[in-house]
Amino acid sequence: MGQKKLLRFNAIKSFENVKEYPEGMQGQWAAHFGNNNPLVLELACGKGEYTVGLAQLFPETNCIGIDIKGNRIYAGAKKCLEQHIGNAAFLRTQIGMLPNYFAPGEVDEIWITFPDPQLRTSRAKKRLTHPVFLRLYQQVLRPGGLIHLKTDSPALYQFTKAVALHYNLAITVDYDNVYTQTTDARLMIKTHYEALDIAGSNRIFYLQFTLPELIANKDAAFQLYLKETENNDQG
Repeated sequence: MGQKKLLRFNAIKSFENVKEYPEGMQGQWAAHFGNNNPLVLELACGKGEYTVGLAQLFPETNCIGIDIKGNRIYAGAKKCLEQHIGNAAFLRTQIGMLPNYFAPGEVDEIWITFPDPQLRTSRAKKRLTHPVFLRLYQQVLRPGGLIHLKTDSPALYQFTKAVALHYNLAITVDYDNVYTQTTDARLMIKTHYEALDIAGSNRIFYLQFTLPELIANKDAAFQLYLKETENNDQG
C-alpha cells in the first residue's frame, strides 16, 4: 500500500465523522446525529461526493457514505470536518454487512451512484441492484423507502430495469439521459467517477424505485434469463 493511502487510513481513525466496523450501531444513528431526521445512505460512496452534496442540499437529512476503502472515504470526511457539515458521516464496511449496522426500517433512502457495473454475466450477483443486494436493503429500509441508481453504464441501467420487471419493483422515475431530462438538484451532483466517463456512453442514466413487500426467490430463473439475453446479444 502506498504511503499516501497509509496516511489516510490512519487519519480517518481520528475523524469523529467516520466509523470503521462499529459495534452496537443498529438503531443508534439518531443518537449519533443528535436528531431523528431522515437517514439516507450512499453505497460504494468512493470519495463521498453524493454524501456531501446531499447533506448540503438537505440540512434536515442525515447522510451516511459507505465504502470499504478508507483512503477514498478520507476525502469526503475531511471536507465535512473542514466545512462543519454535521449531518454527514461515513461508515467503513462491506455493503453486504448493512443489517449489522442499521435496524429494520431505520433507513429512509438509498443512493447507488456510479457503482462498478460488473459487466460479466458470471458476476451479475455483485451488481448492487441484483436481488441478492435488494434483499439486504429491504432489511434496513423503511417500507416504501426510495432507492436511487445513477450510472453511466447502459448495461447496468438495462439490467436494473430487467430486475424491476422480474421482481415487481416499482420504478417511479426513469431517465435515460439525465442532463437533458431534468434540473433536479440532487441529480446535478457529480462524482469523480462520473467525470471519468468510464463507460464511454456520453450520457447518465437514473432510476428511482421502491421494493415490493416481498422480493420473490426467482434468482435461478432470472440467471437463466441473463444468460439467454447475453447469448442473443452475442449472436
